[in-house]
Amino acid sequence: MSEPRKIVIIGAGLAGASAAGALRERGYAGEILLLGTDTHRPYELPPLSKGLLVGKTDEPDWVHDEGFYAEKDIAFKSGATATKVELGARLVHDDAGGEHRFDRLVLATGSRPRALQVPGGGLPGLRTLRTLDDALALRSAFKDAGRVVIVGAGWIGTEAAAAAREHGAEVTVVDQVGSPLLAVLGEQVSGVFKDLHAEHGVNWRLGEGVAGFTGGPDGVTGVRLRSGDELAADVVLVAVGAAPRGDLAHAAGLELSDDGGVCADAGLRTAAPDVYAIGDIAAHFHPRYGKRVRVEHWSNAKWQGEHVAGNLVGENEPYLRSPYFFSDQYDLGCEYRGLADPESDELVVRGDLASRDFTAFWLRDGQVTAAMNVNQWDDGDALKALVEGRAAVTAEQLKTAELKGLVSG
Repeated sequence: MSEPRKIVIIGAGLAGASAAGALRERGYAGEILLLGTDTHRPYELPPLSKGLLVGKTDEPDWVHDEGFYAEKDIAFKSGATATKVELGARLVHDDAGGEHRFDRLVLATGSRPRALQVPGGGLPGLRTLRTLDDALALRSAFKDAGRVVIVGAGWIGTEAAAAAREHGAEVTVVDQVGSPLLAVLGEQVSGVFKDLHAEHGVNWRLGEGVAGFTGGPDGVTGVRLRSGDELAADVVLVAVGAAPRGDLAHAAGLELSDDGGVCADAGLRTAAPDVYAIGDIAAHFHPRYGKRVRVEHWSNAKWQGEHVAGNLVGENEPYLRSPYFFSDQYDLGCEYRGLADPESDELVVRGDLASRDFTAFWLRDGQVTAAMNVNQWDDGDALKALVEGRAAVTAEQLKTAELKGLVSG
């Protein structure tokens, strides 16, 4: 594979910016064009629902310093939207009428917040949290709000609930599931987060669906539940997940997965020659799991961006990392590694759930599929090795044995 003369990266989030930076670190000397719809330079998303939303910082974690792109001769176009990709002609069109030829193309278009298709779903003032501007506006709204209703009890919803409570707002969280974070953590561990928020004054309306939003031209004023109850609100945040931005890829003729991701092989290549997909949109075949996996966490965006740089310039390496993410809510901090099925995997707890000082393991066929440390920070490397190395272990060993010994043994 000869070195390409020009690489175009569509999407200037963490994935795209990491790919651009890694290309230069690897010594790639050709042209790099980085197209991003955001008017800010590339930043990481986790602080938006954590430190920035709480008020501990006024800026996100920037992917690179302000002068990085100019210094590295990376053509960064902010506020630019790619409108069409012609795969045969190797051409990208943008919304300013620009045309950009490429030898290799990286699709890193990310995700958009999902909307609820219910009456009132288009009312002004109905908030989502995805961008830096979203986070700054939501933080300001939390400071002035008496009543906040959050629809969605996933990671964004629970982190936002913690932030709103720390700003002194009365908070109600609505979700159809019976416990927050249930699909990821299962009943027992999700109960830890349910109790945590209840202790901090969050009102749960779980097992309840949203029938619509109320309000008028001046904005949303409440949430109407399917039970008939109406929750008055000064701020309403919809946090019901994100959808991959696969429209551009689909229009170009690329295959999408069942959940809307862009299909890619183990090396993050799509079926089109010299076209790659990374980050939130990449539904790539993961050799570790033997199936397509699409992950929306920041670590996946960063690591896939760095990984694809090697394949763009001639390597042919599969992407093998397991998912990783972290969360901070009140005085609880946690890290999760791996990919478990809490409905079928065996839960093993080392420590005490009630005190919120524990490590949870999910075990399948004698191997750890995932591990989450909660308010414990000494065993990160061992947990990663257990997940990545597929060491043969028993539930009793996970509860009592030295974790480093299990890895080395």
